Amino acid sequence: QVQLVESGGGLVQAGGSLRLSCAASGSIFSINTMGWHRQAPEKQRELVALITNDGRINYGDSVKGRFTISRDNAKNTVYLQMNSLKPEDAAVYYCAGGVRVVGGTSWNDWGQGTQVTVSS
Repeated sequence: QVQLVESGGGLVQAGGSLRLSCAASGSIFSINTMGWHRQAPEKQRELVALITNDGRINYGDSVKGRFTISRDNAKNTVYLQMNSLKPEDAAVYYCAGGVRVVGGTSWNDWGQGTQVTVSS
């Protein structure tokens, strides 16, 4: 099992920036993809960004050009740099670890989530 601990959430004004961090520990050899998801009240959880062990990156359409995912393999940490934040970006952000499968990613491990609030 993989333990994922997020940090970096908080309150920011619209147009501002935040950087989220996710530190992974445990059986990290069992995952080959890390990602960030988010869930706003009364909405479904959605993929924000993912990064694979070989460096492939995908973003959700709503964050392209504003968010950047990166990883520090030496620290087993994944980051999400969020710029030009909008009120609609407010949500609980979850870090997840998974494996690539045919047609997508199987997300098997989840962090506890960190709240991002964007004031207008």
